[in-house]
Amino acid sequence: MGVYGVIAGIGTDMCRVSRMRRAILCERFVVRVFSAEEIEYARSRGLPERHFASAFAAKEALAKAMGLGLAGMGLSSSWIRRTDAGPVIMPTDALNKKFGERSVRKSWLSLTHEGDYAVAFVVLES
Repeated sequence: MGVYGVIAGIGTDMCRVSRMRRAILCERFVVRVFSAEEIEYARSRGLPERHFASAFAAKEALAKAMGLGLAGMGLSSSWIRRTDAGPVIMPTDALNKKFGERSVRKSWLSLTHEGDYAVAFVVLES
């Protein structure tokens, strides 16, 4: 058996896809909240608002898992990378520093969307 980490935080969030559909009409909102990688990914898919909504929910869930809230963490402190193995949280250097302060060594992310909802679940491991 391997060595398992301790759960350092758990967060979940849900975002209405219809709300995001309206929000992304404002390009200023899009570039302020999402990274170039997230924008490219979402716009390359059918129904991009679903992908924007799931990325937004992931940022909120991460802020909750960190115990900081969005005001303490900021929407641009991380971005979501879609990989063949699933979505991954990509922290900025500033967020990596906060991870270190809280002894977070790994993050786990699950995303889903159904109908008008996108949901994200984050587990932080120390």
